[in-house]
Amino acid sequence: MTLSISLTINGQPRIIPVDDPRVTLLDLLRERLHLTGTKKGCDRGQCGACTVLVDGRRVNACLLLAVSVDGADVMTIEGLAEGTALHPLQQAFIECDAFQCGYCTPGQIMSAMGLISEGHAGGDPERVRELMSGNLCRCSAYQGITEAILKAHQTLTEEKGRDAA
Repeated sequence: MTLSISLTINGQPRIIPVDDPRVTLLDLLRERLHLTGTKKGCDRGQCGACTVLVDGRRVNACLLLAVSVDGADVMTIEGLAEGTALHPLQQAFIECDAFQCGYCTPGQIMSAMGLISEGHAGGDPERVRELMSGNLCRCSAYQGITEAILKAHQTLTEEKGRDAA
């Protein structure tokens, strides 16, 4: 039995046929929609490599059934940049050398996006590290990741202030 779900993925409305109601959001994104920036790490929700935003919230895509997010707005790493212009958070990751092998980077960036949108990314590096603790990096780029998040938060705050003026 095939059913269809409706998702807005990276700003694009989609109707997606689903043959198996047990397919995870991660597998739907990677295997059906070919959005392979979201990584499959532990497949148990422990490493954070599969982090995406669903309705603005950070989630582990490997733990969610695709049918459970019918009607949701999903943002993946592919949805951050605008054309060739990197999002300030992506740029900060580059400038702060916040990735080494790069495997965890998409999940780290998406988790950081959620953290920034939740209003928890400013000021205190310890708090940022604590709130990012669900995303693991085997290469130990944590210092650069924290610096990138703080830098991007500052850049986005300044841009928001300029836009309001």
